[in-house]
Amino acid sequence: MPASPVPNDTAAPSPRLRQVGRFTLLRLLGKSVLTMAWQVTDTRDGVELVLVLPRAQPTDARAEQAWDAAVRRAARLNHPNLAPAVEVGRHDRWPYLAYEVGDAVTLRDHLGGQALPAQEAASLVNQALRGLAFAHEAGVVHRDIQPYMLMVSAAGVLRVIGLEAAAPIQAHSLDAAALRAQRDAAQVDVLAMGVLLHQALSGQVVLDEPDVGRVIARLPPAGRDIVRLPWGTAQAIPEPLRAIANRATDRQERQRYRNARTLIRALEGWLSAETSSGGPLALLLERMRSIGVFPAMPGAASRAARLALMERERTNELAEVVLEDMALTFEMLRHVNSAQVRASQEAGNDPVLTMRRAIAMLGLDGVRRAANGLRAWPGPLQEAGALALEKIVARVKHAAQLAQALRPAGYDAEVVNLVTVLQNLGRLVVHYHFADEAQQINRLMQPADAQAPGQAEEPGMSEESASFAVLGVDIETIGVAVARQWGLDESVLLMTRRLPIAAPVRAPETDDDTLRALASCANECIDALGQPPARITPALTRVAQRHGRNLKLSLRDLQDALHMAPAHPERGARARAGAPATGLVPL
Repeated sequence: MPASPVPNDTAAPSPRLRQVGRFTLLRLLGKSVLTMAWQVTDTRDGVELVLVLPRAQPTDARAEQAWDAAVRRAARLNHPNLAPAVEVGRHDRWPYLAYEVGDAVTLRDHLGGQALPAQEAASLVNQALRGLAFAHEAGVVHRDIQPYMLMVSAAGVLRVIGLEAAAPIQAHSLDAAALRAQRDAAQVDVLAMGVLLHQALSGQVVLDEPDVGRVIARLPPAGRDIVRLPWGTAQAIPEPLRAIANRATDRQERQRYRNARTLIRALEGWLSAETSSGGPLALLLERMRSIGVFPAMPGAASRAARLALMERERTNELAEVVLEDMALTFEMLRHVNSAQVRASQEAGNDPVLTMRRAIAMLGLDGVRRAANGLRAWPGPLQEAGALALEKIVARVKHAAQLAQALRPAGYDAEVVNLVTVLQNLGRLVVHYHFADEAQQINRLMQPADAQAPGQAEEPGMSEESASFAVLGVDIETIGVAVARQWGLDESVLLMTRRLPIAAPVRAPETDDDTLRALASCANECIDALGQPPARITPALTRVAQRHGRNLKLSLRDLQDALHMAPAHPERGARARAGAPATGLVPL
C-alpha cells in the first residue's frame, strides 16, 4: 500500500476543481491514497450524485481502457448491498463512477464520530460483507474499502459504492498470478471491513488514521501495530462480538477471516442469537430433526436393542450398554425428559439422569425403538469429519471414566457420568452438525510456531473466543440450548456448564455444585492430556490447585486416577487417523 502523504479528508476542494465536466462539486466525502469521493450536482437536471474517482490519472489510452473494463465488469453486478453505477465516464482523461444514493449518507457521516449500538454496527458491516461476498464470488474486488465507500440509507440499508475504482492499471487476466492477486485483494477487503467494524463499535478512527488502507499497511505482516477493541467504550460491546471484531484484525494473519462468507457466518450467528431468530441454534435444531442429534456408535445400539428383548432382570447390564453409545444415551434422555413424557409420569418431576430410571420409565420396548431409530455411524460425515468426531467421543468417554474414579463416596456413578458427558454436549453436536466450523475452531485454538529463534510461540484462541469468532455463539451455549430443548430443567442446565477457567472455584454448597465441579475437574484433566508432553504435568498441577481443596484431591490423586483408568480411549481414533497415541501422564 502506498505511503505518500494524503491531504486531510476535511480539506476544501481547490477552486480550480469546482467542476468536473458537467458535475459541480459540492462536498468532499473522503479521500485515501487510492480514491476519492465527492458529492456533486449534475448541471443537466440538478440531481445530486456521488462521484468516485481514482487518485492516479491513467497514463495512456491502454490504461484508460483497462480501468474502464474493470469498473464496467463490476457495474454489471446486481445485489441489494451493491449500489449500481449510473454512469462510467471520464473528463479530461480523469475516469469516474457516478452513483445515485438518494437519502443515503456515508458510513463516516452516519457514525458522526460516535460508536453505534452493537447490533446496528454488526448489521451494517454484515450488509456490506454480503455485497462484497457476492462481488468476490463473481471475480470482482473493491480494493479500497473506506467509510465514504459505504452508503447508509435512512432505513438502515447499506450499499457499497466504488467497486474496482482503485483497480490497478493493467489488462484483465485470468492467469494464475492474476487469480492469486485477486484472492489476496479480496482478503484485504475483508480485513478492511474488520477495521471499519472496530471503528463502528468504538466510535474512534482506528490508529488515528482515517485512511483504512494505511491502517492495513501498519498491521502485521507489513507493520507492527495491533488493532483490538478497547475495553472502555461508550456503547457496551458483547463478548461474542468483541471476539469476532478482534479476530477480523488479529495480529496473527493466520487467525483472520479468509473470506467474506466466514465473517458473515460469525456476525449472522451472533445477530441471530441476540434476536433468537435463525442462526446456528435454529440451524442445529433443524438438522437434528433431519439427521438426529448424534449418530450411533458401531455395535452398541444394536446390542442394546438385542438386550431389550431379553429378561427384565438385566436392567443394570442394559444401562451399561446404553451408556456406551452417546447417541442412544442422548435419545433416552430426550425421551424421558421431554414435557410430554414427564407430564405422563405420576411420580415427581425431578430430571432423569440415570439410564436405569430412563429404562424403567420407557420400558424395554421404548429402549428398542430408540436404538433402532438412530442414524448409523457416522451419519452424513466424510472420513475426516468422522475421525474428528470419533476422537472427541473418545476424549469425552475418558473424562466420564475419570470423573467416576474421582467421585466422592455416595455419588451415583451414572449421574457423574452423564453430567460429565453433558458438559461436552455442545462440542459433540458441533463436531457432528458443523464439521467444517469445528475444524476452523480447532485451527484457531492451535498455537503458531515462534517467528524467530528464542521467541515464544504465538498463542491460539481460547475455545470460547474461537467459537464466538466462527459461529457467533459459544459451544457451551449450543449444548445448553440442546439440553433445554430436551426438557432438562435449570438445575441440570447449570451443571452442564463447565466452571469458567478464568474464575476462581468456589466451595460447593449443594450436591449439584459438587457434581458440576467434579465433571469440570475431569474435563480439565483430559484437556491437560492434550497438551504437548512437557506441559502435561504443569497443566494437571493447575487443575489440582483449582479443585483440590473443594474436592479433596491432590495432584497424586489425579495421576493415580488417570493411571487406574482403562487404556487411553483416544488411542484407537488416533491410530486410525495415523497420529501417534498420547501416553498417560508420568508420575
